[in-house]
Amino acid sequence: MMRAAPIRSFVGLLVLASLLFAFAPAGAQDELTDQTFFMTFVPNIQFASIYTALEKGYFSDAGIHLTMEHGDEPVGVDLIAAGQRQFGLVSGEQVLAARANGRPIISVYEWFQKYPVGIVYPENSGIETVADLRGRVVGIPGRFGASYTGLIALLAANDMTESDLQLQEIGFNAPEVMCVGAVEAAVIYVTNEPLQINNRAADGDCGDITGVEVFRLSDFTNLVSNTVATNEETAANDPDLVQGMVSAFDLGVRSAINNPAEAYLLSAVYVETLPLPEDLETFLTAAAEAQATFLEENPDADREIVAEQRADLLASLQEQFDADTLLQFQILLASIELWDADQLGYSDLEDWETTQTTLIAMGYITEEQDVSAAYTNAFLPAEE
Repeated sequence: MMRAAPIRSFVGLLVLASLLFAFAPAGAQDELTDQTFFMTFVPNIQFASIYTALEKGYFSDAGIHLTMEHGDEPVGVDLIAAGQRQFGLVSGEQVLAARANGRPIISVYEWFQKYPVGIVYPENSGIETVADLRGRVVGIPGRFGASYTGLIALLAANDMTESDLQLQEIGFNAPEVMCVGAVEAAVIYVTNEPLQINNRAADGDCGDITGVEVFRLSDFTNLVSNTVATNEETAANDPDLVQGMVSAFDLGVRSAINNPAEAYLLSAVYVETLPLPEDLETFLTAAAEAQATFLEENPDADREIVAEQRADLLASLQEQFDADTLLQFQILLASIELWDADQLGYSDLEDWETTQTTLIAMGYITEEQDVSAAYTNAFLPAEE
């Protein structure tokens, strides 16, 4: 990839010069343990925290030589349950479904603190509450996956069921279908499609839609989304390895949250299609260096301050770059909002119970299980 070399040069200089803020990893190990980390989908900016941890050496500092492997989530579950892989990204519903079938998967780090699904609808459409969706045509990718699970949970939280909607399967085409008026609302991933629809509307390319609003599942209830999972044997017999994996992953998440400009640049090494024209690279490089200096000088900066800095950075970018160029950076910022929390990686019993209740209602699992055995917070880094 033509731009990999300058990005790597930037990374080397930046890490050596200034990225010594409060979350310094342990010293480098002489011998590294090979680990293949199973990931869903394809290389994508939403994996920026993992790319950041790799590029900044957090995994190697934890004694781990990490290789990424992409594939279908059920395949990853099978591999981890069988001990052919020891770690991977697995959703909460897949963890519970696997355990219901006797496969000993366990979550050790809850990456997404908010479930990423919602319902997008046009502003000025007369829709003000979820109840206003009754009888309306609502698009959904299909009756499967996180979008369907999220819809069922969102409706249940508002005393509704699927039968209250005219549900129409549209694939992952919400922007196109909404903008031609084929549906009145759509189930979407909150990090992505609303941004695309708003961009189309701003260009006058979305029919009568001038902008959109979103009912986020996390505003009503919450399910367990993407987690770092392992199997019970690894958790019990190699806790140091699990601790190293969790600590390195956590450092990557923290770094991306605190310095998204840097995370975006580092991700360009892995995501070949990531927009990074020269002027944007120059802007983000300066922003990343400035933020690194700020973090070094203010190691105790709280979440609110850092969140304001992210908002200010986006506002500055929007003054100089068009919406299409910035779409992937905005997706990164929207993803960060789902990762961020007072305690990163923490699993809450209530969220696991709500996830199980939803899966039982959908018929995905048939019996209640002890959900407290499906996760552990024991490997989370100690909060200072």
